[in-house]
Amino acid sequence: MKKDIIIPEVENVFLAAVQEWSDDFMGKVWYIYLVNDSDFNLDSVMVVSKAFGTIDGEMKKTSLLRHAFMEVPAVTFVKVEMVEKSVLALNNEFMVTFFIGNTLYDRKFIFKANSITPDYVEEVPLLFVDGVIVR
Repeated sequence: MKKDIIIPEVENVFLAAVQEWSDDFMGKVWYIYLVNDSDFNLDSVMVVSKAFGTIDGEMKKTSLLRHAFMEVPAVTFVKVEMVEKSVLALNNEFMVTFFIGNTLYDRKFIFKANSITPDYVEEVPLLFVDGVIVR
């Protein structure tokens, strides 16, 4: 029975953390983008995020944040959320679920603790800015 279940592989869809200026905070802050570098539209996209880990020997975790997008067209991107500075020291997990046609896809992306820094940036496809990518 289990061998009959086909779990499709998510390809050319990834997350990127990009540092941008914020007038609200009068400084640079990190934003998470969902990048669809595939040839297919993503329909009924749901992104659930949380952060967890240890700070000063104490276990910390954030509440769940949920974001929904009706469609993310092929070869485009969408801004998901801002990552608050204090949670950069935690593992930031994003569960992304979407449809391509009638097939459901889901994938967990994790930015490891302290990995969202200028030390790990590379050019993000489609955005053409530097950012930290998780594939």
